[in-house]
Formats: sequence, structure tokens, C-alpha cells
Amino acid sequence: MGLVDLRSQATRRTPEALLEHMKTFELDLKFSAGVWFFAKGGIRFHEAYGPPLTIAERLDIAASLADYGLAGMEAHYPNEINDENLDLWKQFTRDTGIRVVTIVPNLFYEGQWEWGSLSNADPEVRQTAIDRVKRTLELNKEMDTDFAVVWPGGDGYEISFGVDMMAARDRFAQGLAEAMDAVPGVRVAEEPKPYEPRGHILYGTTPEGILLGMKVEGLLENPENRKLLDEGHAMCCMNPEIGHMLMAFEDAPYAFSLVLEYGRLAHTHWNAQPLGNYDQDLNVGMISPEAAEAALYMMKMHGYRGYFGIDINPERMPVDDALKVCMDALRAANDRINELDHEAVMYATNHPWEAQGWLEGYLVRARAPHPDRLPPLPPVK
Repeated sequence: MGLVDLRSQATRRTPEALLEHMKTFELDLKFSAGVWFFAKGGIRFHEAYGPPLTIAERLDIAASLADYGLAGMEAHYPNEINDENLDLWKQFTRDTGIRVVTIVPNLFYEGQWEWGSLSNADPEVRQTAIDRVKRTLELNKEMDTDFAVVWPGGDGYEISFGVDMMAARDRFAQGLAEAMDAVPGVRVAEEPKPYEPRGHILYGTTPEGILLGMKVEGLLENPENRKLLDEGHAMCCMNPEIGHMLMAFEDAPYAFSLVLEYGRLAHTHWNAQPLGNYDQDLNVGMISPEAAEAALYMMKMHGYRGYFGIDINPERMPVDDALKVCMDALRAANDRINELDHEAVMYATNHPWEAQGWLEGYLVRARAPHPDRLPPLPPVK
């Protein structure tokens, strides 16, 4: 497909132009899912609540969801997609039409990453991480994906005293840039997470992800990458996850708006999560559904055209049922925001002194199954 053009995300619009955009643009709900959660996994507190599944068995489940709306798959290299099973994935795409949208270098699970991957102070381990990213980027190019997610889950610290954090961040960014220059033209999307499995993960919040993108792009030297940057394309972008935002006590609409402002929203991960707390990966919309609506509305405002990745941990229900719940939750939320009176909403948000309490009352009625049973809401001034 070539490099997806994200530049329009950063478009500044006048209130009049924004209103026209809201009336005419609708989000295209293309869904992707990570193959990792298609089989039940055990944790340190309990064994897996189901049998292990091969990659072929997981892809059979994914294939059954093609007609329901699943359009993309995500996988880690080398444990989920690799040179030995690449033909299986290619055949799966040919048979179902479901694309591989990203291949992720696994930089967190194996024992060799005990002290980090790209940020590791051991030159030999760090070089192993760089080589893994390079090979993953090559596979992304071969599979014609849209980007390569990079998650620094094993890069960080527990005790901050005396840690040379600047050096660790430099090593991570420089290693990522080295891999990207070795396999030019492949976009990377960093996924921030504040903690877990490390006590504190490098580049773990939305603003830090933007800073990483700028830092890495400043290090890129390959002429192909420099040409794309000179044309205004972002090469080191982001894949924010709702749950990770909430773990960091971020507001999802605001966080998304930051990434969109810089034209760096390559992909999104959706689930539900209590504010703070450990990473629960609950089904979309099961906690704070109004926050999901607000996030979708923000993405509509910026004209987001990418995939809506589902990243959940359905421990106690079949994965296909969980994915249907999540896709339906996003569809229902999207329908609700499309039915809003955008002119009134835009006026109320731009003239709050003339609409005190109006938006709150309007949203109550928009979400009510029987708004006619509530007292009529006076029109916004």
C-alpha cells in the first residue's frame, strides 16, 4: 500500500470549516486485532482458562470474523509471525482479505531483555535488539503493512536513584533510528505505557511518544527516509492505547489530539480500563463509554482514517464473542456521535459563557434511551 499519508491530521480549521468537516466526514471503522490474545494466557495468579492454540488455530478464529468486520491482524516477530510460518500468514490474507497491518518486534518477553532492549547498556544485547528491529522492518515491508509498532515494555527501571536516564533514552532512540535507516521507508509507531512490566517504562506517556518521534526523525540519515521527512511525512509515529492512557491518568481525547496535531497517529488500540490501576484490557465501552465517545469525536474532528485496533484480554469469554462486543461498542458509539447536532456542539464549546450547562444536558439526552421522557432542553443561545 505504500506509506499512508497522515499529514492531513494536523490540518487547522476555522470554526466554520470545522463545522462543515463534522457534517461531511465520518470515521471508517476498520477493525484490527492482535493475534496474541486469541489464545488464553496464564498469569502468575492463575493458569490459562483454556487450551493453548497454534497460530493456525488462532487464524481460523480470525477468519470467521471477516464478515463481521475484522479487516486487519497484528502479530509479534518472532514468536507469532516468522520466517517459518510467513506463508501461512500470506495464505490467510489471500483466503480472507484480512491484512497484516503491523508486525511488532518482540523486545520484552525473552530473558535476554531483562535489562532492556534498545536501551540496554550491554552493547551485545542492544545490538541483538537492533538486529531484531531491522528484521521486523524487513518483514513489514515484505508483508506490505502500514507500520511497525514498537513497544519498549522491557526498557525502563524500578529504582530511579542514580539511573542515567538521558543515556538510556539516547540508546533507545539511536538504536531505533539505526534500524529504520537500515530498512528505509517503513513507518514506526511507538506505543506508550507508563509501567508494567517495568516499574517505569521509557517513553511511557503520550507527550513522551511525540518527543521520541521528533528525536528519532532528527537522527535519520538514509536518503529515502530524509526525502519522506522533507515532504512532511512523519516516520516515527504513535499507536496510543486507551488503557495505557488511563494508567497514566491521561484524558484520551486530549491525548489523541496531541498526537493528531503533529500528524503522528498511525494506529489506535481500544479497550476499557479503570483510571490508573494495572493494565486490564477490558472490552471496549464496558467502563466509561462516554470517554470512548469523546475520543471518537476528537478523531472525527481531525479526520482520522486509520484502523481501530482491538487490544483486549478476554480471559473469561470466547475471543470471537469479545471481539464482536468491542466492534459493536465502537459502531454504536460512532452512530451516537454522528447523530449529534454538530453546529450546536461547536457553538457551545466555542461560546461556553453563552451555554453554561447546555452541553452536559444535551449529552444526557443524546445517551438516553427515551429522551422524550426528560424535560425539554432549551436551545443553545
